Parts: sequence; structure tokens; C-alpha cells
Amino acid sequence: MGVNMPSIPMSDGRPVTGAASVPPSAPPGTAILRARGVRRSFQMGDAVVTVLKGADLVVRGGEFVAIEGRSGSGKSTLMHLLGALDEADDGAIEYEGVDFVRMSSARRSRLRNTQFGFVFQFYHLLPELTVLENTLLAPMIQFSWLGFRSRRREFNARATELLDKLGMAHRLKHKPAQLSGGERQRVAIARALMNLPRILFADEPTGNLDLETGGQIMGLLETLHRRDGQTVVMVTHDRSIARQADRVLVLKDGKLINETLNPER
Repeated sequence: MGVNMPSIPMSDGRPVTGAASVPPSAPPGTAILRARGVRRSFQMGDAVVTVLKGADLVVRGGEFVAIEGRSGSGKSTLMHLLGALDEADDGAIEYEGVDFVRMSSARRSRLRNTQFGFVFQFYHLLPELTVLENTLLAPMIQFSWLGFRSRRREFNARATELLDKLGMAHRLKHKPAQLSGGERQRVAIARALMNLPRILFADEPTGNLDLETGGQIMGLLETLHRRDGQTVVMVTHDRSIARQADRVLVLKDGKLINETLNPER
């Protein structure tokens, strides 16, 4: 399934595309995200459960990385750490050479809002908002209310174009309860792309979908990656889904092992 992502001029004349291109400061192939010896434990009643036991990972600009693991292996925990949604107990996670622990809370928030995009298994759309309004949440969070209102026409145009290219132009005024699972995930992808993320994190993006719809969503992610150069980090329990990435790492016993390169990439 091909997706022709939009190119919309911003108010200052710079083009805006549905997927972020890698900036000149970090050409394709350059490491932009790195994890070293990452550990994470959780208190479960009287017991301490260690989920990650020294995970190491390097993500390069423009690649599609899949992290495969069984349910409960810690792959979602790792993605949350890589996306600055949670903090590791030990080890280091660096974005463009800067360790997350050296960043203030405000800086990590800006990082999530401007550099990372997130797609989750359960969509996380707000039920009271329309498809268009859910897609606009990213710039609403990034900018002040006055800043958002002053550029509302621009953001509306970008969101509408993204949704159109994702096959959702006929659903702009619908609410999530009126959508199928695949349609909800398309809205979630559009929302994740609104702020032109350097890295798109996808946590079990097909896990709540039937086989055919899941294949369509994977086709969208692959198009974003192959044609637009979008960096994608995906976690999944499904080996057949993982094998569609450039590189597959298996999370087992709290560590990333068995790196496999896709020979067709």
C-alpha cells in the first residue's frame, strides 16, 4: 500500500512533510539514539522484578529497527525508556550524544514533543475529540494556546493533508467510537507525524488489529521509512512483523541479543 506523504509550505516558506527528514547535522546512518547497560526494575508487592538487565542499543538515522520479545519480556518498558517516557534505574540513554539524566524535566518534555512520535497498540485517542482534533493534539501540546491559535490554519492544513494521504479524509469529523481499529491506528499515526519526529516509536502497532488491517498499517510504516527516510523503532511479539524491519533485535532475559539484518533491505 503506497502512501504519498504531503509537502505543505510553512508560513516562513520552508516545506513541511508528513515524515521528518534527517537534519544535515545527523546524516542518514549516523547514530542518533544510544542505550548502554540500561536496567529497570519494578516493585511487585514484596518482590522486586528486574525487567531490563543491561540492555544495549544503537539507532541510526533513517533505519527501521524492530525489537522482538515475548509478552512480559520488557520490550514496552524499553521503548518507554528510549522515548523518555520513563527513567532507567541504571545505565545511559543518549539522544544526539546527550544523556537523558543530564536533561531537565522540561527539556525531556520538549524532546518528546518535538523529536519523538509515538504509536501505541491501543491508539490512545481522546473519545470526545474528532479525528481532526485528535491529530492536532501534538501541536496543541507543543505550542502555547496563543501560538497554536495564530498558526491554526497552517496546522489544520497539515493535519488534513496527512489524514487524506492516510486514507482518512472522509472521517475528519468522526469521533473514535465511529471508527474501526485500523482507522483509529491511522489517526494515531497522523498524530505522531504532526510535529515531524526524528524517531517514530511504535509499540505493538498491529497487536490490536486483524491480519489484513495489521498488514495495511505495516505497509504505511514501511512507506514512511523507505520513501521518506523516517527512523522507526518498533517493538512486537510477532516475528513475522519484526522481519519487515531493516534490523531485528531479540529481547530475552533483560538483554538485547541475536541481531538479525534483513537481506532484502
